[in-house]
Amino acid sequence: MSASKSSLAALTLGAIGVVYGDIGTSVLYALKQVFGGGHVAFTPDNVYGILSIFFWTLTVIVSIKYVVLVLRADNNGEGGLVAMLALASQAVVGSPRLRRVLLVVGIFGTCLFYGDGVITPAISVLGAMEGLEVISPQFNKYVLPLTLVVLFLLFLVQKRGTAGIGKFFGPITMVWFFVISLLGVNHIMTNPAVLWAISPHYAVMFMWHQPMTTFIILGAVVLCVTGGEALYADMGHFGKAPIRLAWFSVVMPALTLNYFGQGALLLKNPAAVKNPFYLMAPDWALIPLVVLATMAAVIASQALISGAFSVTKQVIQLGYLPRLNILHTSVRDTGQIYIPFVNWGLFIAIVLAVVMFKTSDNLGAAYGIAVCTDMLITTVLTFFVIRYKWKYPLILCFAATGWFFIVDFAFFASNMLKLFEGGWFPLLIGAGIFTLMMTWKDGRRLLNESMRTDAIDLSSFLEAIFVSPPIRVDGTAVFLTAEPRTVPNALLHNLKHNKVLHLHNLFVTVRSHEVPWVALDKRVEIEPLGHDCWQVVVNYGFKNDPDLPKALQQIKALGCQLEDMSTSYFLSRDTVIPTIGSGMAQWREKLFAQMHHNASGAADFLKLPNNAVVELGSKIEI
Repeated sequence: MSASKSSLAALTLGAIGVVYGDIGTSVLYALKQVFGGGHVAFTPDNVYGILSIFFWTLTVIVSIKYVVLVLRADNNGEGGLVAMLALASQAVVGSPRLRRVLLVVGIFGTCLFYGDGVITPAISVLGAMEGLEVISPQFNKYVLPLTLVVLFLLFLVQKRGTAGIGKFFGPITMVWFFVISLLGVNHIMTNPAVLWAISPHYAVMFMWHQPMTTFIILGAVVLCVTGGEALYADMGHFGKAPIRLAWFSVVMPALTLNYFGQGALLLKNPAAVKNPFYLMAPDWALIPLVVLATMAAVIASQALISGAFSVTKQVIQLGYLPRLNILHTSVRDTGQIYIPFVNWGLFIAIVLAVVMFKTSDNLGAAYGIAVCTDMLITTVLTFFVIRYKWKYPLILCFAATGWFFIVDFAFFASNMLKLFEGGWFPLLIGAGIFTLMMTWKDGRRLLNESMRTDAIDLSSFLEAIFVSPPIRVDGTAVFLTAEPRTVPNALLHNLKHNKVLHLHNLFVTVRSHEVPWVALDKRVEIEPLGHDCWQVVVNYGFKNDPDLPKALQQIKALGCQLEDMSTSYFLSRDTVIPTIGSGMAQWREKLFAQMHHNASGAADFLKLPNNAVVELGSKIEI
């Protein structure tokens, strides 16, 4: 019992560090954005109303929607938009058209995650560094360069992994939540009446008397729940119980106390609106607070960066992106990965964001649209899961998700007002990545159709070959083929040029499925073809780590020996030739051909031994 309590405590501390870093740093800029926009006059009623809206936004969106409802929608213990998308697509598998629409909507939401991954590090680190201006206006000129230095160092250390420093994330973030609570309590004590704002009466009265102002400021209010998606995405790492415990026992109380403390400060000194978070602190604490805020911002950014690596790997295995070079940074934790292309692509986009927007206030205008769109998509997908997978009554499904849809749509519509102020930036990033993903998916479909058109039936081919068999040589040949029961191009080339056939031959197709994990007992499907030849299908989930030689060890029991020194892997390296006619637009075909050319080799992706791989080229028109 004590061991289980200890494990829960450790997981809860870990969740505080990784899951809640993003939402924890929102106190740096959220309230400042609402009052700093000039839409809300400084009156006690308005301050009470805004604080009440903040509290009930956290309650409705994070506490009720994500912590209570969405966390229930786990896909074999995994969460996140990709896992929810897989659940929803499986739930409507009997309706192909609806399934295609949901897949496109879900993939677009996944693309917007990258837009969020650009804005979060930029606004968090910039918001932390702006504390220097509070210490002295002379430090203003150092905010931007120091922000870029911190971000560069953060991305530079990614290739070393977070295993070494990850154990400090929880304790540091715990200190952060303790400090922001203390700052809040200190100011609440000067005006305890501010706690009355917890009553929804103040939020309702503000919205009733100022409906247009409410609609406009929702785009800034949503900043207080940025990071809400992370608690669902990280469910597989920590589990539901630690995430829920961390939220209700530490994070929600700390955020509430700090926001209400900022409100008490603004009631006393409206001029503090220029940076209410840092102006809550006494002068002697400013420098340590800037350092702590920067550390918290880096940890929040790290969670988004690690999430971008993880999502990219999942999307690759779902077939929406070409294979990329994926490096493992931990021998114990397979989830600890580093993707150089994603790392430096994110860094360049973040530098552009920092240089273009210059302040956290300006970045606040860019923030929100991607987050609100993802929240809206999660609500829509949740409806299809609870209706078609869990088989709940239609009226209950509408009641459970309809209210959240209205709330999410209100935030989304408000954020669209910021489209031309900066909201276009994360949307542009998301649209660009969406174009790449759909082009790759459609291109792969056209490529497979072209290959099927020219394909030769494997069983018939082997029968014809063994009428007058070629010379058999010792060892095992593993031929990779995209489609089972078809003759791989690599086999045709091998017979044409080398005029030999190995003693044992495996025709292997690797399949990825819309589930996070495929168990070992379902990993390999084998069909004997005679003459010491086998058709093998290897199955992986989108969170499994592909390792083909390890998977093939399971077939030793059938008499096929896979010795390292006598096994060769034959791959066909296809060159795509775009053609005018049916298929995709010419520019998309050229883009697909370039992506296909630059994709990392299947050998690396499947962990094939370098000294045992034979690649044979062929050209395919699409």
